[in-house]
Amino acid sequence: MANFRRKVAAGADTAITQFFFNADAYEHFVAEARAQGVAIPVIPGIMPIASFSKLARFADTCGADIPRWMRKKFEGYGDDAESIRAFGLDVVTELCQRLLAAGAPGLHFYTLNQAGLTTEIVKRLGI
Repeated sequence: MANFRRKVAAGADTAITQFFFNADAYEHFVAEARAQGVAIPVIPGIMPIASFSKLARFADTCGADIPRWMRKKFEGYGDDAESIRAFGLDVVTELCQRLLAAGAPGLHFYTLNQAGLTTEIVKRLGI
């Protein structure tokens, strides 16, 4: 939080988070920022899920957390790409709905050249 406050003090007027799948963590971070006087918009970073193995590698590389319940569910699908895609769309759409309902100022999608998934999520959200 101290680093975040320094960035705002240096002139940052908007922030985009790393991708995540835990809405509670985002809400806690924003509440803590507000409690410390940081009032800039904090836009949640959203990662659509095309492949669990790619997601896991990417998350491990950048230190993002994939909740255990999600990992278990994905692992249960094995190589069933269609089930992984469907579950991923459901999880990410629900996450986006919750974030927007909680007052997120917008959504930043990390598409990784997979615009189709983002387009589907946006359609599901009705935005």
